Amino acid sequence: MPQASAPPTSQIQVLVHTPAYSQMASALSYLSSEVPPPGTLVRVPLGQRELLGVVWDDSPAQAQQSTVEPAKLRPIAGVLTSLPPLSSHWRSLISFAASYYQRAKGEVALAALPPQLRDLSQVQLGRKLKKLAKIANQPTPVTTGVAADTTAALQQAAVAAPHGVVLSAEQTVAIDQFRNHNGPFLLFGATGSGKTEVFMHCTAELLAASPQAQALVMVPEINLTPQLEERFKARFYSLYGMEAVVSMHSGMTPAQRLNSWLAAHSGAARIVLGTRMAVFASMPQLKLIIVDEEHDPSYKSGEGARYSARDLAIYRGHLEGAKVMLGSATPSLESWHHSRPAPEGGRYHRLEMPSRVGSGQLPLVRRVDMNHQPKACIISPPLLAAIAERIARGEQSMVFLNRRGYAPVLQCTDCDWKSECPHCSAYRVYHKIDRTLRCHHCGLSERVPRACPACGNPDIAPMGRGTERLEEHLAELLVQVHRPDGQPVRIVRIDADTTRLKGALESQLAQVHAGDVDVLVGTQMIAKGHDFRRITLVAAVNPDNALFSSDFRAPERLFSLLMQAAGRAGRDSAVAGSSEMWLQTFHPTHPLYESLKKHDYPTFAASQLKERRQAAMPPFSFQALVRSEARTQETAQGFLNAASQAAGEQNDTAALLAHLTRYPAVPMGIARIANIERAQMLIESPSRAALQKFLNAWQIVLHQTRALPECKGVLRWAIDVDPLNI
Repeated sequence: MPQASAPPTSQIQVLVHTPAYSQMASALSYLSSEVPPPGTLVRVPLGQRELLGVVWDDSPAQAQQSTVEPAKLRPIAGVLTSLPPLSSHWRSLISFAASYYQRAKGEVALAALPPQLRDLSQVQLGRKLKKLAKIANQPTPVTTGVAADTTAALQQAAVAAPHGVVLSAEQTVAIDQFRNHNGPFLLFGATGSGKTEVFMHCTAELLAASPQAQALVMVPEINLTPQLEERFKARFYSLYGMEAVVSMHSGMTPAQRLNSWLAAHSGAARIVLGTRMAVFASMPQLKLIIVDEEHDPSYKSGEGARYSARDLAIYRGHLEGAKVMLGSATPSLESWHHSRPAPEGGRYHRLEMPSRVGSGQLPLVRRVDMNHQPKACIISPPLLAAIAERIARGEQSMVFLNRRGYAPVLQCTDCDWKSECPHCSAYRVYHKIDRTLRCHHCGLSERVPRACPACGNPDIAPMGRGTERLEEHLAELLVQVHRPDGQPVRIVRIDADTTRLKGALESQLAQVHAGDVDVLVGTQMIAKGHDFRRITLVAAVNPDNALFSSDFRAPERLFSLLMQAAGRAGRDSAVAGSSEMWLQTFHPTHPLYESLKKHDYPTFAASQLKERRQAAMPPFSFQALVRSEARTQETAQGFLNAASQAAGEQNDTAALLAHLTRYPAVPMGIARIANIERAQMLIESPSRAALQKFLNAWQIVLHQTRALPECKGVLRWAIDVDPLNI
């Protein structure tokens, strides 16, 4: 008779996916016959479910012990022994992110792992790893039968003169400074100055110097990944194999995300390209982190753990001894401030490349005063003539409007009914192409009514305009204009509506690059990152909205967006001399437009930082938003105000209140989404440490306040540290 195995006796701590507001936010205790090393992936029971967990090295005092007796602890269900444990650096990154952004460690750790990994058994995972290993062991065509010293020579040649690229003097200086300093670095380069080539050159040097080194290259949005991915693959595939470059972003299938993660975790992937989620990629030999377009707000997560991938990249580089390079033509004011000279307190090393590569020139900025144009004019006559001239020459134009749909609202001319969303405090957008009214917040979509639902008037009309209406209007205005070959004008719209289907964006971009498009209309999707060689005119139709916004970050975002949009023009030196950026504005003398005309980001940044210093705004102060969601606005605000009042009565928090400013709870900008009311409370402090101490101590108060009878209607709450949208 076989001898029964001994019952598990060792107690281990395991992180599972539990949100901060669940009161089960730290590691949970389980029993195991053996003690797996910290970072090991295990499967554990929780309630009626079996979840993926990570063995953690919290002490029992730090873990979620509560009053559970050891005899009542449950054993783990299994250990994924085929995967090496997650490194101590990775675990430290998770711990820091959870602590700083006021989230549960398990929530951050498990969200950083590929979703499919949570569902695989040990046997299934073993098969997957065996299959990937077989692919990884296949020799690359170029290096098959090539001696090791020859391969090394090829790698050095790729660094010295890759694909015939001749570095400019500014690129050479930037690379030398990167090589000779530790960083972090801010690469401040004009659009078209060759920042991507600097990124690839520094990556090539790193990989050639160490056979195990890995590099992480981050981009802000999914639609920018394929373009950058193709350039990196073209550069490094022949040297390091098919597994050398992998991508990580939410647009991939679960299987693709798992394969990329496993390649990075095993070290087979030398370069990982990804969006903000890639900052948590398990890369045991990470030596370089590049954050392209570091100013982009997409690097800040808007749900779950609201982390900043750019800021975590800086911390991860410090943690792992890896170099970090941030790149942008319009850096965030925080990064610009940190890159001031070291004697003034700067912490980053600034690398500057103010000129375009070759003979390319930055576009001439023209401002059209709309006060002097025909009333209700959408495209001014001078701009229309300029676009027609480009078409006649066989050149391309780009018209930018950061609002999709046909019109932002539908209105009745008799009773003033508007297409409000019944579930949100927002209007449903009119999409003419399929005759629908869509809410871009809750997703509600309905057919356009034949008559006003309120009074029956059949005369309901669109108000304002979006990219769909702009595309239609341009087609009407340019109907008499023809291409050099006599064909009619070809207009293409690129926004979230036209790129929903898989492969749609790539197909549309290919048309633009091939010259099959004369006028490109779109939102901010087309305004940044893309290398359009044939575009010589860029126009911003209605950029004034952000000039007088209550959001103190609005001018920074507008300037960045317009500078990035202008950078799409004249990237080919053969036509760069005639490239232009047109601004249709009712405020042509505004200082922001004056700086934009001169492509003078430093002057704009200096003025904005002066205003922020005077107003004690970031980066000269530190902020946190506490958001609550409830069935009624009164309950959502009442919870925040009650928690704020209770903070003054607790010893741990009351001592810190002198270093803070707490504002009363107010509704969020869009107060209701999907019938859920939302409120927020802003907390400011001149001291980051004081703010963090308060938030850590306040977590307990928030949990206690939510348990009060008057706060039973609160559905959830969350803390957003360093918020970008207030």
